[in-house]
Amino acid sequence: MEQYGKILLIAMPAFLILVLFEKWYGWYKHNDTVRNMDMISSLSSGITNATKDVLGLSITIIGYSWMVDHFAIVHVQSTWQWYIIAFFALDLTGYLVHRIDHEYNIFWNAHIIHHSSEEYNLACALRQSISSFIRLFTIFLLPAAIFGVPAEVIAVVAPLHLFAQFWYHTRHINKMGFLENIIVTPSHHRVHHAINREYLDKNYGQIFIFWDKWFGTFQEELPHIPAVYGITRPAQTWNPIKINFMHLFLLIKDAWRTKNWNDKLRIWFMPTGWRPADVVEKFPVFKINDVYHFEKYDTKNSFLFNVWVWLQLVVLFFFVSFFFGNIAQIGSPGMFIYGGFIFLFVYAYTEQMDNSTYAWIWEIMKSSTGWCIIFLSGDWFGSNKLYPYLSLIIAVYLLLSTLICFYFQITEAKQNQKLLSSY
Repeated sequence: MEQYGKILLIAMPAFLILVLFEKWYGWYKHNDTVRNMDMISSLSSGITNATKDVLGLSITIIGYSWMVDHFAIVHVQSTWQWYIIAFFALDLTGYLVHRIDHEYNIFWNAHIIHHSSEEYNLACALRQSISSFIRLFTIFLLPAAIFGVPAEVIAVVAPLHLFAQFWYHTRHINKMGFLENIIVTPSHHRVHHAINREYLDKNYGQIFIFWDKWFGTFQEELPHIPAVYGITRPAQTWNPIKINFMHLFLLIKDAWRTKNWNDKLRIWFMPTGWRPADVVEKFPVFKINDVYHFEKYDTKNSFLFNVWVWLQLVVLFFFVSFFFGNIAQIGSPGMFIYGGFIFLFVYAYTEQMDNSTYAWIWEIMKSSTGWCIIFLSGDWFGSNKLYPYLSLIIAVYLLLSTLICFYFQITEAKQNQKLLSSY
């Protein structure tokens, strides 16, 4: 966890710079594909995912090292050839897991956040799950384990394979010639993120596109069918924590409401989107039928509020950077308390981005949690040893954040009422 946290300390600012560069490039080319609130929501989702991973809040049913020890028919050295083989093995595994996520109700919940943005840009690549607590990924690496691919090879290749999936989340790169036959390109992945009937559930590949061509899930981007992005049951919120569990909550409610006991059990493993007939009739859920005529989710906010939300994100980056850089010193249970504070932080300001009536409650919960940590320990997780008076600065920030939250809760509500009355 500590090593992964240090990797993220480098990766996070690099991703942020690239996201902001794409925003600038779109503005410069008069083709801006990045909306402000959507971008902040995506970045916030990335932070929650990174925090969850650093805390180790996922259970791997079978560890890869264990499979190598028990099932390997040969044991090989960590030569460069095995790094290449491991990369292909990881990519095939990624294809299979990705396809399962899309095709079965229970697994879609772990992936819905990644598709929830109604835009397609580098920021949406950072929308990653916090709702997947059980990892199936390792099970599909059994063939690699049987042939003795060393665990340390997988440990090196896996982060590289993950980060290599970032770049193609953009609308600014067109088709790439002969590479379209080999690797996943922006064109291929635009199809994957689209909700057009022609594009749904296609192009599951992560690095190599030939898996899709071999297994019959490939679809080329068609010039006469512009991709429309999002999910067919739109999230209608900027809050990434809510989005992570929205499908699961719907499944739980549907399983409870249906009178058919068979449906109560099979709903979990039916194709994604399937609902019991009696529940569909009594409890309809809005679904986009015409992808070319629907209104994207948006909130009307003042320039000052947009500036404030960006300041909140910058402060959050500070808290997260301190956490990832000092997780070994913070230790347990402190790191889980810190992680809970980060989740509260994200929930609070994204609720305010939604113009939620109850955003102030979450802001008070966030600030109260921070004050309790400082009051009970007399410090902010040992920060005073490194930066004197930092805990005092944090306490003052929490007070200002609460007051400013109340200010915008009042002023933004008035502005929205004026906008509604003008229509």
